[in-house]
Amino acid sequence: MSLLLGILIFSFALHSLAIVPFINYLYKLKFYKNKSAILASKKDTASEHIRSKAKTPEGGGFLILVMVSLLFALIIPLLKLLGIEITHVYPLNEEINVIFFTFITFGLLGLYDDVVGFFELDRQRGYSGLRTSYKFIIQITLGLIIGVLLNINLGIDIINVPFLGVISFGHWFIPLAAFLVVVFANSVNITDGLDGLAGGLLMISLFGFLLLSASILDIPLSIFIALLLGGLISFLYFNVFPARIFMGDVGALAFGATFATVGLLTGKIFALIVVGSPFLINGFSSVLQIAWVKMFGKRILPIAPIHYWLLKKGWTEPKIVQRAWLTSIMLVIVGLWLALS
Repeated sequence: MSLLLGILIFSFALHSLAIVPFINYLYKLKFYKNKSAILASKKDTASEHIRSKAKTPEGGGFLILVMVSLLFALIIPLLKLLGIEITHVYPLNEEINVIFFTFITFGLLGLYDDVVGFFELDRQRGYSGLRTSYKFIIQITLGLIIGVLLNINLGIDIINVPFLGVISFGHWFIPLAAFLVVVFANSVNITDGLDGLAGGLLMISLFGFLLLSASILDIPLSIFIALLLGGLISFLYFNVFPARIFMGDVGALAFGATFATVGLLTGKIFALIVVGSPFLINGFSSVLQIAWVKMFGKRILPIAPIHYWLLKKGWTEPKIVQRAWLTSIMLVIVGLWLALS
């Protein structure tokens, strides 16, 4: 465990050195979406909140994505060179492949959205970008590939049910894995609407999975989580209210999808659902709102997702985020209890 904590500290230190010049460069580049122009005619709580953040740059997730990938590529060979044993649950190369396939592909898909927003390449101005339905098709395709890598290459096909044992899903594990990856990728993206909300929830949740991965001696997975945590903590210093930088879709999609994959690799899907429930609830509220409007022509909630509803009720942004963090801490404890039962 001391090795993992040292890697986390090392990652935090390097991210901390890089993030300030990175933020300054994003401000110089003006890498933010011109949301104030897009939403100028709307007067609801969500639009007003987004307008207030319109000049805060996005892309913090890109720095973490690049640095975590490079650091991992350096650390694993270094540990082997030093003669440190790298224990792993699954074939080493196959496990690394599925982690970074998820991390990088969903990151690139999110980066596409961020670049479209930066250049204001919306369809109203003549840009023939990917429609939302096409993006979901890409996400589902990537999710199915991840499911195949987990099921065929790593041989994962079971779910640990707390207090009962395991259930084998066979190849049905593939669509289940794809569903969880896509759901968490979009739920984290939806949750990334308040300063420090998504990043803080991810930080707390990943600490839980760091303990789980360390308990099963899966060193590659533990190293990855430690590196990601170091980057997230450094990022959060500048992302808490009032935020100087946002993670952007590049971070939200990459971190959300990888969070689901981490849960699948530990074999603790129930723990994943419990620990990740703040993301799921927030994402579901948004999906439910959209579906209800399309089916019945009216809203079921005053406003969605839930964090905007709380803003509308008069809660301050820091109050919402802090209480979400406290809730997440207890959910991680419950999730660990279930996973170890």
